[in-house]
Parts: sequence; C-alpha cells; structure tokens
Amino acid sequence: MNDSQVPVFIKGEIIDLVPLNSKNINLYVKWENTPNVRIYSRNIIPNTVEDMKKFFEPSKDRMKREINFEVWHKKDKKSIGFGAVNDIDWYGQKGWLGLVIGEPEYWGQKIGEEVTRLMVEYAFNELNLYLIYAGINSVNIGSWHCAEKNGFTREATFKKNMYVNGEYYDTFVYSLFKEDWLENKK
Repeated sequence: MNDSQVPVFIKGEIIDLVPLNSKNINLYVKWENTPNVRIYSRNIIPNTVEDMKKFFEPSKDRMKREINFEVWHKKDKKSIGFGAVNDIDWYGQKGWLGLVIGEPEYWGQKIGEEVTRLMVEYAFNELNLYLIYAGINSVNIGSWHCAEKNGFTREATFKKNMYVNGEYYDTFVYSLFKEDWLENKK
C-alpha cells in the first residue's frame, strides 16, 4: 500500500494513525499472539482470525466505548501496531489508552512516545476527555517511559496483578489530567 492509499486520520512525524483495516486481520492476530509482544499487552488468551473478525462487526451499543487506530510507519510504508482509547466513560469524560507496537524491530525508536502523544492530543482535543489512564505491565519499561515523557503520573501499583508464563507481575496505573497536560504544553 502506498501513502496515497492510506486513509490518514492523525498525522505524525514518524508514524500516522489510520483506521483499522480488516484486510490486516492476520497481522493483528499475529501481534496479539506473539509471545514477546503479548506479555507486554497483558494478552493471556489466544486470538484467532475469527475472534478478530467479530471485533470488526458493528456494535449494538449506541455510544462507542472504544476508538482504535492502526500505527502506520511512514518511511517503511507498513503497519507496525495499533492503539486505542478504550473503556471510554463519556459522562465522566475519561478513558484508557492502549498501545501495541507489534513489530519488535520498531521498539526503542521513540515510536511509542509519538503514538502516545498523538492519542493523548486526540483524546483531550477531539473527544473532550478530562482524564486518561494507562495500565502498564511492570516489565514493560519502554511503556513507562512513553507514559512519563507524555506527562502521565504513576498513581498506583497493583502488586502481582497479572499472571503470565508462570510468573506474577505488578501492574502500574498511570493517569493524566487534561489541565496538567495543558500546563505542560506551555
């Protein structure tokens, strides 16, 4: 797919955020099931192509509670992950950020920082959320840095909250208030 065929929703420097594409279901399933990727996203149940197809089916809910993006690497012209603002509470104006860079060769290149920044800007400026949370596995040091570089504050540690591959891991919960984000942008 070339750049003119990619339906860019949010432009970035290194990456763009584009709508999920049902033609990439096999790629999404690969990312969800790859052991060294899924441990960081806390995915402990295998996903199939059929599971992912159900995800693409229209919801009966009147209010959308999840907005998903594919992460498109501009230079390499390929999808490398996905992100979401999910569990959106429209009345309380809050939601959770989620991000998976499914291609490990792109880890450590500040791509996660950029994706996080773009999703935070979208959540505050376009969705009018007031508060964003992120839950991060304690071994996912790269994600802590992404959150902290974007102004998130670690609010809680849930001890031994997750069991993966025979080990218990802590979960760190981060938060970012719109007012703090605006203050940091000055």
